[in-house]
Amino acid sequence: GTIDPERIRRLRPALPEGYEVADVGGYASSPVAFWGLGRGASAEPPQCAALVDPAPDGPAVGISGSGPGGILYVVVVTGPPRPQAGLDSVLLGGCGQWSMAYGSSTADVTLTDAPMIDGAATLGAAATVRARVESGNETDSRADTFLALVDQYVVFVTLVTDPGAVAAPLPPQYASDLLVTTVDT
Repeated sequence: GTIDPERIRRLRPALPEGYEVADVGGYASSPVAFWGLGRGASAEPPQCAALVDPAPDGPAVGISGSGPGGILYVVVVTGPPRPQAGLDSVLLGGCGQWSMAYGSSTADVTLTDAPMIDGAATLGAAATVRARVESGNETDSRADTFLALVDQYVVFVTLVTDPGAVAAPLPPQYASDLLVTTVDT
């Protein structure tokens, strides 16, 4: 069938009840942007950055939902993905755990299980993000990202939660299931 990135807007009802939903696009072509790391974030080892930023310059269309369980970002990026983003076993084997940094923010990243989707290469990553703010304090968050490479598209769902929030966070499985729904849509 034909892939139409604009169909992503049909997923609004799939977000949790009571969530405030908005459109995202343009700069939002990388899950790393939603982790709070800017364009040009460095990774150690460097090749691991391609796993969570596979199409950094592609146009993006998507939606976000914000509520008591966290913030969800559901995005389709028109690729093509970087050549090294093919999720080959050599790259994955060397990137089970890595770190990223941008300015005063850092992220410790661990690969996690991703859903199986016919016709797509998938990846799951969990990041613990620490940002130093002007007063010298640190804010911590967790970002769970699940992405799929489908033809010339990168589809990803990122769930950002605050470990110190009063409300219980949405589980990472919610974002994983939403990736399957998004690719299907």
